[in-house]
Amino acid sequence: MFNLNPAKVMMGDTGSLFLGGLISCLALYLKMPLILLVIALIPILETLSVILQVYYYKKTGNRIFKMAPLHHHFELSGWNENKVVRVFSVITLLVCILGILMV
Repeated sequence: MFNLNPAKVMMGDTGSLFLGGLISCLALYLKMPLILLVIALIPILETLSVILQVYYYKKTGNRIFKMAPLHHHFELSGWNENKVVRVFSVITLLVCILGILMV
């Protein structure tokens, strides 16, 4: 709400790693670690896209994605940054609702 487009402050790795660690700790504390596989779909896909890209490139010399992580592939495919954020946010909202319904 206070940092709408254009962003004036970027979270960076420190903030995002803290939030990811906090969510992981809460899931473990609540004895629900498998829910992370559902609610963290986008971060999992982002990480897997990098792993797949590096592995495939080292084996074949070709790329699977135009650029990794996945959100850069979509940007290079013509999506603007706002569209990527909106689509990924909607997907995250839907999988979080699914995760809550699974509990």
